[in-house]
Amino acid sequence: MFYPADPEELRRTVDGYLQAALARQDDLTEPPRAIIAPHAGYVYSGPVAASAYARLIPFRDRIRRVVLLGPSHRVPFRGLATSSATHFQTPLGVIPVDRATVEALEARFPQVIRLDEAHALEHSLEVHLPFLQEALDSFVLVPLVVGEATAREVSEVLESLWGDPHTLFVISSDLSHYHDYETARRLDAATARAIEQREPEAIGFEQACGRIPVSGLLDLARRHDLHVHTLDLRNSGDTAGPRDQVVGYGAWVVS
Repeated sequence: MFYPADPEELRRTVDGYLQAALARQDDLTEPPRAIIAPHAGYVYSGPVAASAYARLIPFRDRIRRVVLLGPSHRVPFRGLATSSATHFQTPLGVIPVDRATVEALEARFPQVIRLDEAHALEHSLEVHLPFLQEALDSFVLVPLVVGEATAREVSEVLESLWGDPHTLFVISSDLSHYHDYETARRLDAATARAIEQREPEAIGFEQACGRIPVSGLLDLARRHDLHVHTLDLRNSGDTAGPRDQVVGYGAWVVS
């Protein structure tokens, strides 16, 4: 539903977005600690997501674990949901789940629960996997679908894994939904300012579907005095859709 099923077509699609984004980026000396990227169909959000994923390519051999958080769109629940899966699979191959880390999180944090139903039909994590597979060498995955939770409940889970320099944190979120083009631009610009200023309390419910995992990352960024930089800010009216009802997309890097 969100990207091509044919492996070669999918690889060409993702690589095309990444190459276009690479041409726009500056030289980097250190890998990002975290990125925020959108999760819509690739024709709509792929170019924006690539703005973040292109930042990983120079460090593809240094990132060995990805902690991926996205909002639950289909299953209501409280906390952060893990999966019992040993691997996640896309047309580009299988990605091993870091079972030891997943089970340690389940044992340590009461807000972390195993809930396969939350993962079964959830796209907010899955659409990032082909980008990760093309941007990185081999890595293990810690997949977390986020339901109702506080920013602190999310950030303390992130904090527990933050000390590993080989771990990347990926937060999945789109921005405003189904406003006209100019309204969306105003709303999304305000969200981008809140993200850059590390002010999760300034992000309203309708400004970002991944508001809760984003807020958790920003809470951690504020406590560690990390820098948050906007890489791209567009909407579906800029990429592949009409402008009467658009969905907003942004890409950020945390370092």
